[in-house]
Amino acid sequence: MTSQLVALCFDANDPIRLARFWAGFLGWETAEDSHDGITLLPSDDTGFRIRFLATQEKKTDPNQMHFDLTSTSLEDQERTVARALEHGAQHIDVGQLPEEGHVVLADPEGNEFCVIPPGNNFLADCGFIGALASDGSQEVGYFWSEALGWPLVWDQDQETAIRSPHGGPKITWGGPPVSLKTGKNRLHFDLAPPAHGDQRAEVDRLVSLGATRIDTGQHGAGQVVMVDPDGNEFCVLTP
Repeated sequence: MTSQLVALCFDANDPIRLARFWAGFLGWETAEDSHDGITLLPSDDTGFRIRFLATQEKKTDPNQMHFDLTSTSLEDQERTVARALEHGAQHIDVGQLPEEGHVVLADPEGNEFCVIPPGNNFLADCGFIGALASDGSQEVGYFWSEALGWPLVWDQDQETAIRSPHGGPKITWGGPPVSLKTGKNRLHFDLAPPAHGDQRAEVDRLVSLGATRIDTGQHGAGQVVMVDPDGNEFCVLTP
């Protein structure tokens, strides 16, 4: 049995403020969190939660992954941007060109996200959160396909993408050049075995696929911290 993607976790200097931004912007509800974080439950087919965990570390580099949000029309794109700004987002420049059409924003702690214009065929059948666009190698795309049991939906020129058989966002990796990792990622995945699964067996399976177990001393009881083949942290929870 493969792991399930339970949550995308954000390290946050002010988890309450950041959770309030994303809850208001996405229209998601807050749920109980058993690991000293703040959790948002999806109100759509996203298929995983968003969690916010307290950290003292300040954001210094672009995130390894970010949301690509879809639009049904140019007016819809403008409304999404306006709603994000009303909740506390800001425009940022990451080198995007005007002709590319997407709007790059950052949440109140500087986490980047993009609002994609209409007519994007790659995200055409996805929901509002169209993709988690990630910096990463072809190898790491193959790893996560096996780790989650999600099929590859794109594999070309060392760019890869996977998607749950149940729908929801795609997870994409842009291929080389992959940015040099300089510290702990501010975003990471929480995985868990199915209800009757076994955490130790799942950790062993992930190691066989190319993951490595690490010890950070910073995560809650029962969580096993690992890194994928590109060195990106993720946690394996109990079933």
